[in-house]
Amino acid sequence: MAAASVFGAPAAAQTQDADAVSFFRAAQLDDVGRIKPLLARGLDPNVREPERGETGMIVALRYDAMEVFKLLLAHPKIQLETQAENGNTALMMAAFKNNQPAVLALLAKGAQVNRPGWTALHYAAAAGATDIMRILLEHHAYIDAESPTKVTPLMLAAREGQEDAVKLLLEEGADATLRDSGFHIDAAEFAERADKPWIAKTIRAHLAARKTAR
Repeated sequence: MAAASVFGAPAAAQTQDADAVSFFRAAQLDDVGRIKPLLARGLDPNVREPERGETGMIVALRYDAMEVFKLLLAHPKIQLETQAENGNTALMMAAFKNNQPAVLALLAKGAQVNRPGWTALHYAAAAGATDIMRILLEHHAYIDAESPTKVTPLMLAAREGQEDAVKLLLEEGADATLRDSGFHIDAAEFAERADKPWIAKTIRAHLAARKTAR
């Protein structure tokens, strides 16, 4: 019996690896029919693919595979905060993809809005996803959240030239005077370095107006 279990282990591992490969291919293609039997055989719904370390849910969101996303979200063993190797979560990917139904579904399920380092608000700001940004702010997203190098959502929006996102963050009280710890520059300077002078002008006009109002 002991020998059988030892010799059986590699075969079981190979089967599990093959199931994981099939799982991630199906996640990209939104193929629920291929995923259901894999989960029924006991495949961990939080398994991570080797290239980016992303979960099936993150992969599904990357490829707009909403049927697979819904299937995984409903799985009793799903872990919403499982991170990819770069720290991304499902909510962060949904925010970056401007996928409002997925963001709302994840929040309803209890996904974490605020976390140390990069946040979903950073990703929504970089993508110019203003509707997502409003939803996250309504769910108490910290508007001046800092990445590991103290980059804020406003700095990202400025660098990416997302003018509507910049205006929304400023209107909601983002601090435009903060500086990152890498370049030691503020959001307006981020815009200038990214050749987005009109964004820098918008930020500086906001700061000037605030100063006058005082």
